Amino acid sequence: MAKSSAVRQERAQRSRDREAILESVRNPAREAAPADLDRLIHEHVRLGIVSALAVNRALTFNELKALLKASDGNLSVHARKLEEADYIVCAKSFEGRTPKTEYRLTAAGRKALERYLNHMEALIRATREG
Repeated sequence: MAKSSAVRQERAQRSRDREAILESVRNPAREAAPADLDRLIHEHVRLGIVSALAVNRALTFNELKALLKASDGNLSVHARKLEEADYIVCAKSFEGRTPKTEYRLTAAGRKALERYLNHMEALIRATREG
């Protein structure tokens, strides 16, 4: 019973979110609410990090760096911002004498990515329908 209620609430929220997105597309003079688009994830390197971690249990710093073709400094800065938002967690260890940094997506990060993707899908649908 509680599960079906939660599903109904989630569907209702998605419907409200979709309507708000459609309204912002139809009426660009009205500024969208800040919660509509997660600016933290929207930046392309951070979106790449979160997306890569969503489909992998964990990735090392070097794996992310190669995948995203990012510099050490650039990846570090963006990963730290995601850590501060509790979207990812970082575990540092050693393999022999070599340091190893591994990242994982948190439940909050997965939820934020899902909201972001839903928002972008709604924008795409609204643009194609318009």
